[in-house]
Amino acid sequence: MTSTSVATRDLRALPKAHLHVHLESTVRWPTLAEIGAANGVEIPAHLVDGGHAFESFADFFAQNDLVRSCLRRPADFRRIAYEFCEDEAANGTRYAEVSFTAAGHGERLGDLDMPLVSVLEGLAAGQEAFGIECRVLLDHSRRRSVERAWRTLELAERHTGAGVVGIGVAGDEAHPVEPFAEVFVAARKAGLHIVHHAGEACGPESIRAALDIGGAERIGHGIRILDDEALVAEVRERRIPLEVCPSSNVALGFAASLRAHPLERMRAAGLFVTLSTDIPSMINVSLAREYELVRDAFGYDDEVLAELARAGVDASFAPDGTKARLRAEIDDWLTQDA
Repeated sequence: MTSTSVATRDLRALPKAHLHVHLESTVRWPTLAEIGAANGVEIPAHLVDGGHAFESFADFFAQNDLVRSCLRRPADFRRIAYEFCEDEAANGTRYAEVSFTAAGHGERLGDLDMPLVSVLEGLAAGQEAFGIECRVLLDHSRRRSVERAWRTLELAERHTGAGVVGIGVAGDEAHPVEPFAEVFVAARKAGLHIVHHAGEACGPESIRAALDIGGAERIGHGIRILDDEALVAEVRERRIPLEVCPSSNVALGFAASLRAHPLERMRAAGLFVTLSTDIPSMINVSLAREYELVRDAFGYDDEVLAELARAGVDASFAPDGTKARLRAEIDDWLTQDA
């Protein structure tokens, strides 16, 4: 439900769970410039000043490649994880599940475990310093080999005690999930959660495959679901959460504008919708800012924004105690004067 009278409580103070965010796309540009300089990689000045609109999907991939090329030393990975905690806490995130392409970095650097171990160390320090709780999801590009997907699973299994809670596929949805089916059967047996990107660039058939073949418990994006009424009904009945990232969808050309984004139609269809940023540094949109933007685009009042925040908590893989605490904090936020 929308409202024409929009309250103005501080959305940075709204306790939030952030479920769809890629660590490599959270790096502060000045930090990347410093890391790049230490590792012999130059960052263009226009990016250091705050990024820019993507000229094409190829431009987006080029920025991703640039970030990866800078990250080489354990200290690099520890720093970006620590600063992720600092930035998220400043935006009212109390709990985050951050995605990280650990096996890709490990293979690139010749040490499969080092990048993930370093990230987990940085997150541990950041959680203690800034009072935020974090877990890690290991993602695997659909364009990459099944062998690397198995290595991603092995990494996840080795580091569950340090905060890894799940795995899933990301990247170009034109590449099917079917080749990885056995990996995710094994992941479920190992007690890991499964979250796949689907229904962003491709239609509802990619969501169906992520659920039926990939065993997904949540869907990253899922904005094309409205093209299939039967799938909408099933996903609604099964209460499968959808990690919706409106500003990212607009920046990458999957929605013409925020006002044209299907977020409100998804909510009106009774779907389990959560709100995330996906690639915050690349589009200069923090989680608090994402809430502000959808408030302004759809006229949401504070009750609706609190509903979205609760949905993020409910959809998370956080412990029950964390969920209960965050729900209470959201309720307290609503009692504050606007």
